[in-house]
Amino acid sequence: MAVVVKDLVKIYTVGKVEVQALRGFNMTVEKGEMVSLIGPSGSGKTTLLNIIGGLDRASAGYVKVFDTEVTQLNPAELVEFRRSTVGHVFQTMNLIPTLTAVENIELPMMALGVAKAERLRRVEELIDVVGLRERMGHKPGELSGGEQQRVALAAALTNDPPLVLADEPTGELDTVNARIVVDYLSKVNREMGKTVIMVTHDPAVARVSDRILRIQDGVIRTDVEPVGVEVAGPATYAELLRGRIAEMDEQLTTLEQRFREGKMTGNEYVERQTRLKETRSVLQEELQRLGVVH
Repeated sequence: MAVVVKDLVKIYTVGKVEVQALRGFNMTVEKGEMVSLIGPSGSGKTTLLNIIGGLDRASAGYVKVFDTEVTQLNPAELVEFRRSTVGHVFQTMNLIPTLTAVENIELPMMALGVAKAERLRRVEELIDVVGLRERMGHKPGELSGGEQQRVALAAALTNDPPLVLADEPTGELDTVNARIVVDYLSKVNREMGKTVIMVTHDPAVARVSDRILRIQDGVIRTDVEPVGVEVAGPATYAELLRGRIAEMDEQLTTLEQRFREGKMTGNEYVERQTRLKETRSVLQEELQRLGVVH
């Protein structure tokens, strides 16, 4: 097994309120398998991914990734685990805007002190894996959203991790770019033998996986293969877009409330509000392209 999760519990404390994100969660993922996690916002998907990837601590329970018991690692060991075992791909991409695609891919290897010749060899290999040889000298602002996400995927693969964790990798992409990115993730799984666990809201994206796990209230409700699966949720692409726009609206309302309560700085508020509004605008334009009035 690549990943074994047993009786996993995660509790967050918000003021005087305790929120249980995971409630005795159990899951196994085989080596070389591609698994999608779906479910409503707040169901525990991202929390699970962060604990498996060593970005967050469990409140209780057991997580083993290959031969490493992640839940027993100290902070220094977690850093090494993340560097050597896990490649993270996030919705926000986390690219440095002043660096080219090649430099963004090379950066994780520089942090580990990999020799320049080896770094360049690896970058050449990965830029071909994600199909961006013609764009390798471009900075993120000169690339489409889909191209940026493919650069982020290549950067996640630089240290040759056996496990790739992708958290909403297509969340901010239109349907065409989303399909391209998912095809490359699938290629990484099939051709490079990487184990892939992906969080997604999109049933069409989830269907490229070997299995789809539907999570609700911190536990798995269904565990099925894509063939014949009935994924609860929006039935059409337009409804998916409407659902994402509604989520953006909720997040904007929550953001404003947190700012008014003094829980974030003005700069942080403006930055996050701008990002959310830009994403909402893209989704709105896609609805209009389909001839749908939101």
